[in-house]
Amino acid sequence: MQFKFKIQPYQTAAADAVTAVFEGQPNQDTYTYLRDLGSVKTRQGMGSLFSMDQLESQEGYANAPLVVDPYDLLRNINRIQSRGQLEESDKLSNDIGACQLDVEMETGTGKTYVYTKTMFELNRLYGWSKFIIVVPSVAIREGVFKSLQNTEQHFFEQYGKSIRYFIYDSDRLNELDSYSQSDGINAMIINMQAFNSSMKEGASNKAARIIFDERDDFGSRRPIDVIAANNPIVIVDEPQKMGKRGSATWKGIERFNPLFTLNYSATHREKHNLVYALDALDAFNEKLVKRIEVKGFELKNMRGTDGYLYLKDIIVSKTKAPEAVIEFKRMTASGKIVKHTARFNEGDSIYDATGDTRLEAYRDYVIASGNDGIVPDQDGRLGYVRFLNGEVLQRGVVYGDSAEDDMRRIQIRETIASHLQKEEALFYRGIKCLSLFFIDEVAKYRDISGEGATLGYAKVFGEEYERAVEERLANPTLNDERERAYLDYLKRDDAHQVHSGYFSIDKKGNVVDSKEKKAEASEGLGANDDDAKRAYDLILKDKERLLSFEEPVRFIFSHSALREGWDNPNVFQICTLKSSGSETGRRQEVGRGLRLCVDQNGERQDALFLGARDVHNVNVLTVIA
Repeated sequence: MQFKFKIQPYQTAAADAVTAVFEGQPNQDTYTYLRDLGSVKTRQGMGSLFSMDQLESQEGYANAPLVVDPYDLLRNINRIQSRGQLEESDKLSNDIGACQLDVEMETGTGKTYVYTKTMFELNRLYGWSKFIIVVPSVAIREGVFKSLQNTEQHFFEQYGKSIRYFIYDSDRLNELDSYSQSDGINAMIINMQAFNSSMKEGASNKAARIIFDERDDFGSRRPIDVIAANNPIVIVDEPQKMGKRGSATWKGIERFNPLFTLNYSATHREKHNLVYALDALDAFNEKLVKRIEVKGFELKNMRGTDGYLYLKDIIVSKTKAPEAVIEFKRMTASGKIVKHTARFNEGDSIYDATGDTRLEAYRDYVIASGNDGIVPDQDGRLGYVRFLNGEVLQRGVVYGDSAEDDMRRIQIRETIASHLQKEEALFYRGIKCLSLFFIDEVAKYRDISGEGATLGYAKVFGEEYERAVEERLANPTLNDERERAYLDYLKRDDAHQVHSGYFSIDKKGNVVDSKEKKAEASEGLGANDDDAKRAYDLILKDKERLLSFEEPVRFIFSHSALREGWDNPNVFQICTLKSSGSETGRRQEVGRGLRLCVDQNGERQDALFLGARDVHNVNVLTVIA
């Protein structure tokens, strides 16, 4: 599969908003300087790292200085803000470089595409060619690199040139000389862990120490000085993850000697000069992202009982009264308390269904008769069952002594149910359906430690998936060629094959929890864990394969590692198997599934392809909260 890209007016407007700030700046195709080649003595032993051209040529190409004065910059910014109906800035934000510009774009609307286009436009209009993209994690770094790969041909067709992009690696410092020596558009991608642990000799982070130290294997030069000589334009992806102004990350960015700084996010924490905003409401109204629906669950204790009840479904028939499918607890012949599901009609007793040794918790639970006994979903309201004791059992509410484990199982069950329902309809359209689970502890996915987890989500998922698939296969509805093709697809892969976990992995290959403030330098990598390495490659690097029907994985379990930076257009369910975090955190999690989906040909299912009326019929993101 190859993604197909369109020139979208709103993305062009976002790029134009940035470039218009520098109106009055002359176009200088090249701005040359003499590069620091390092000491002759150490260069003699560098033949394995550097080509002869790199060693002999002193000419470097930097961004030309900004000649527009601060007064004119602010005037240009105010004009852009007025045109975009944004609050006008009363002063220029110029703490890092000549100015700091904010671009606010709702997740899923293509901000990586936008700042890539902006690099081309800044080069076309003003001749600037050196860029640094700073990202807060490996997940985002890999996502940016993949995006630059995917859009390379698309932008070459527009501009007749390509960006030379690379990921900063302290083991490949020769790339910095190529970056300095090239007169084309160059973009270095660097994650903040590579430079933010300390500015001093002896820093604990090896990669951070290297970038600020003189290196014998780099001509006794400091990598930071070689980078700074290019006067690069710094693009900050997800700046809210970089800490507050004055933090180690921002101090490190200052050391790059940026010409100016561009900040791109859906959730800016600190405000600078905002020049473009596409918020969540605008993105939805313009049909640029999926429509969101929420399945919510809560725990309630019934009066005078420690029983458990969950209304799974209400079956409606043309020939008989509605039936309620209720999960409850019953006692087996051996005396064990287990969960059991059965169908109930008006007048039926839960108490009578709990086994030969009836459970007292359900004694008074007899379903009322009449129109108000079993009421199905209608007019957008969830259905319910009313008992003679006055209790009402609603859809989506767990009643009784349910622990968190019960709640999580139900969330997983409902995610699978929603997934299978959508998957079939999308399958007929040639669109693969994906679901994403967020969890708070890696140990809850499967028994990593060998000591046994309190709740193995992988095990629970397997049980619930097998049950749901078995039920669907036993109840064909259309019995036509399309349905048979889908059912063959459904039974092709077992429960183990259809889900995978993506988590941070330490240097020993052990899966670890990825904390908010913990360095993620080794995130996703682990030579000692083949399954984890495969999941990393599939989720972060092989997005096209993940979107193919040939690839069995349809469900992804992740810790916080995928909260920013990774998204997939075909995520249709997001389930949060953890407590809610901050508003920003919740928005970022939901954002992983907002992008409009694509079919097997890489065709985005947007208004241009489907028509405005059908976009939000096909593109619906269900959040199981």
